[in-house]
Amino acid sequence: MTEGRSCPLAYRYRPQDLCAQPEAVAEEVVYVIGGLYGNPLALTEIERMAAAEQAAGRRVRLVFNGDFNWFNASDELFRDINQRVLRHTVSLGNVEYELANPSPGAGCGCAYPEFVDQAVVARSNRIMTRLQALASGHPDLQARLAAQPRYRCFIFGGLKILVVHGDPQSLAGWGLAYEAFEAGNDAELAGWFAATGADVIASTHTCLPVLWSGAVAGRERIVVNNGSAGMGNLVADGRGLITRIAGTAPASGAIAGHHLAGVEVSLVPVAFDLEAWLGQFDTLWPAGSPAAESYRQRIREGTQLAAGGLRFEAAA
Repeated sequence: MTEGRSCPLAYRYRPQDLCAQPEAVAEEVVYVIGGLYGNPLALTEIERMAAAEQAAGRRVRLVFNGDFNWFNASDELFRDINQRVLRHTVSLGNVEYELANPSPGAGCGCAYPEFVDQAVVARSNRIMTRLQALASGHPDLQARLAAQPRYRCFIFGGLKILVVHGDPQSLAGWGLAYEAFEAGNDAELAGWFAATGADVIASTHTCLPVLWSGAVAGRERIVVNNGSAGMGNLVADGRGLITRIAGTAPASGAIAGHHLAGVEVSLVPVAFDLEAWLGQFDTLWPAGSPAAESYRQRIREGTQLAAGGLRFEAAA
């Protein structure tokens, strides 16, 4: 196994099993929160957003679909993030899987494809090593993480909503990455929708946001990847993004959205206090550290992706 580029067999699952027993959602709004990356200020802002929805009479379910740990490399912050997240609905990312039960030779468990530079892979492995050492001092949290599932499936507004971390074949799969949509993955998507029966697939893991829509087997379907809730996703924009699924559109500010059979699927920004978070980040991960080398510029400046570039549609 090449550390950081491949992943354990336990990461894999069968698409046809993922929505075999969907859970009914009673709340009016679902937030799917991927890639918090240990940012407590983003979590506070998401909690504030949910409270505002509830004040307007809309109950909110928070669903964390993995990688809510990463930069929280202190005992206090590790406990804070995990205790707050584990109050809600959770499924594992590769980060949590490797913190709860490290897999020999997996490194970060990211399953990075070849287009990712080896220096990035090596730095992610070093971040994971540091976090694993820290997590070993919190066996109660490791046990709680280990008890979480690898995916979730819900019935919401009459639609089947599949929530994964990577893709419908692997916890750390890259089949729903921005780069996969750029390359054209409609045939693979059609197979996954057919196997799962899902109407909406919500993912994260691969760091850039995506909103795809198209007809599969005569039914309109959606794929949404929120990129990261805890750091910037778009050009010159340090805000995180989450996926909001509801019977009504967001009050304001959605980056992108799509309507499906009475349900709105939207990418909504998380406007946390960037300067305050950078102050904490720099203390935990000073210049020259692996996280600073890989992520600080993105946290400060966002990515090269424009909001108009995250939308994809099925090929005619």
